Amino acid sequence: MSTADIGLIGLAVMGSNLALNIAEKGYTVAVHNRSPGRIDEFVAEAKAQGLDGKTIPKYDLADFVQTVKAPRSIIIMVKAGKPVDDMIEQLLPHLEPGDAIIECGNSLFTDTQRRFDYLKPKNIGYLGVGVSGGEEGARHGPSIMVGGSKEQWHNAEAVLTAIAAKFNGESCCAYLGEGGAGHFVKTIHNGIEYGDMQMIAEVYGVMRDGLGMTAKECAAVFKKWNEGPLNSYLIEITGHVLDAVDAESGKPLVDLILDKAGQKGTGVWSAIAAQQMGVPATAIEGAVAARSISSRKDERVAAEAVYGKPNRAKTDVTLEDLEKALLAGKIVSYAQGFAVIAKASEENGWALPLATIAKIWRAGCIIRSRFLDQMSSAYAKGEATNLLVVPDFVTIMKDSHPSLRKVVAAAAVGEFPMICLSAALSYFDSYRQAQGTANLIQGQRDFFGAHGFEIVGRGTDLHGTWPSTLGK
Repeated sequence: MSTADIGLIGLAVMGSNLALNIAEKGYTVAVHNRSPGRIDEFVAEAKAQGLDGKTIPKYDLADFVQTVKAPRSIIIMVKAGKPVDDMIEQLLPHLEPGDAIIECGNSLFTDTQRRFDYLKPKNIGYLGVGVSGGEEGARHGPSIMVGGSKEQWHNAEAVLTAIAAKFNGESCCAYLGEGGAGHFVKTIHNGIEYGDMQMIAEVYGVMRDGLGMTAKECAAVFKKWNEGPLNSYLIEITGHVLDAVDAESGKPLVDLILDKAGQKGTGVWSAIAAQQMGVPATAIEGAVAARSISSRKDERVAAEAVYGKPNRAKTDVTLEDLEKALLAGKIVSYAQGFAVIAKASEENGWALPLATIAKIWRAGCIIRSRFLDQMSSAYAKGEATNLLVVPDFVTIMKDSHPSLRKVVAAAAVGEFPMICLSAALSYFDSYRQAQGTANLIQGQRDFFGAHGFEIVGRGTDLHGTWPSTLGK
């Protein structure tokens, strides 16, 4: 008997939290997992939270599918890549025309597009849904970015809208476009997240190594900053991370954590997508590179032994400089991310709503921050594709970029690694320079490869008369 409003496969942390969220919002959810033991554990969790009446555990896949009301919406929460394709093939014999598979993991958007195209002739909908907010967001309200079949989106719309985070009463869930649109936007969200986190870490490094501040003192600063223009989820949790104390040693926990950052691929996908479309995203690229360098701990230790410890005299930058530098860097990172989204929308025919994307990032997701409201308003007015020329952000950047310049300069002299903030500054300076230096590059390209160049007022595909350098 079909009694469930929606189905969910994959009861690891994110999947089980989403299922509990669905049940808590009053919808009945059927659940299935490859390992029966995990289903039993979930049943106990749901019962402990008083949600067992809204959850239907099913150990047999066919029985699970039949439990969901048609047209069915089946959420799958399995590891990205081949496991997703395998799950699709397992589900297909049990689905009917009009049903939909909703994949809520972090999949590469081209894989999502391929699956969408594969299932469309079979009249099976495929929704690639980006879900941001981590474990807490999944349980209590994430930001949800939907891509895929618009018809099947409407079948699941009520449930997904209900479980999403809310900002001033508005749901942080939206349909963004067909195929891989939702997963692409989630990928760029994660790229911006990489940049945001790296910039925060770089500022922390100056506090720790240049200003001689303790973790607790740094925590107090970040907590104060969270009350101002930098107010955001990542600034908030940074204060908590820096404040945490290791129970065993009594030392600041952050001082004991090994300095090797992990990554699962979305940052790399963001950087690759930006490069392929010819959109500069230097903050994202810098953040990915910084994580890769951090992972080479043994090499870094060996290199320090060769060159000696950095000669770090105390810096003269102030906490106000650091605050403004971080604000300027964050704006550049968001500007680059949205520029990538805009270009992808154009190339893929998605018509991605930039104002709506900024809106659904205002709550629930990892990069939620105070100025997303301003970004949403700017895009709603159609002011510009790049945020750096939007009046509100021009004002902020004029006030803050001198501090970014001072901090990056001090980092260079003081030997503080600053891959991301320096990349943001270089992008800003390049973007606002009317007369750049690419004229020389074009001359060089024509010299060795006859690639041609343009002279204003004379035309394109012109060539220079260059001397031969062969044999010299």
